[in-house]
Amino acid sequence: MQTFLKSLFRKQSYNEKNFFLLAGPCVIESEALVMDVAGRISEICRNLEIPYVFKSSYRKANRTSALSFTGIGDTAALELLKKTGETFSIPTVTDIHSADEAAMAAPYADILQIPAFLCRQTDLLEAAATTGKIINVKKGQFVSGPAMKFAVEKIVAAGNDKVMLTERGNSFGYTDLVVDYRNIPWMQEHGVPVVMDCTHSLQQPNQSSGVTGGNPQLISTIAKAAIAAGADGLFIETHPDPATAKSDGANMLRLDLLEGLLTQLRDIRQVIAMQKNA
Repeated sequence: MQTFLKSLFRKQSYNEKNFFLLAGPCVIESEALVMDVAGRISEICRNLEIPYVFKSSYRKANRTSALSFTGIGDTAALELLKKTGETFSIPTVTDIHSADEAAMAAPYADILQIPAFLCRQTDLLEAAATTGKIINVKKGQFVSGPAMKFAVEKIVAAGNDKVMLTERGNSFGYTDLVVDYRNIPWMQEHGVPVVMDCTHSLQQPNQSSGVTGGNPQLISTIAKAAIAAGADGLFIETHPDPATAKSDGANMLRLDLLEGLLTQLRDIRQVIAMQKNA
């Protein structure tokens, strides 16, 4: 595991041979929600020795409809993000959408995440890099794994070598995505950890209703295949009641299903490791 990841998880006791997890609700809706989700996932991950990063966006900028929920306010949400990390002694990650947001969000999060549709925005990548935080760049739905080397190069050239890449599927027609698992080893060739986004890769965007659809029943399939393909980490958005979630409810995993899935994934990872060492 890269040195910066060891430092990131220094407060957690875990098996370094395990995958790491970025998980939480899509967007910060309330203090009660983030504390509940972070607390429950933290306990599960401690028991399974899975390094854990709490994920939640402080604001959602990419919405299909202007009527969609975007957040509770930037400062309030960022303060809740930081409080959650401190309460459970876990690192946190949140999206940023413009260059000026990088410096604003950096004091509150351990990882700054670049949304897939912004992965080629040079000024955003450079601004994120200059914060010194770990930068997780989601691969655009319109980009190949090999082409993501340019995003990595922009961040490194700006003086920051703490980079992760996340696979989240490619556009398939106007309203669907498909995952090409070749992108996992291809992006690992860039010398960075690679994460599989198991929930956004199942989105069905651009629906005529103005609300993004999804196929959450396939989350376990995406996750298992990613572990088999050698992903370093997994990204899973989860919510106690996705049907009432204010963002991406159609493709989030119900929280009470997470422990069973992570247990299966840990076991798959262990079997693969045993075969490699045989």
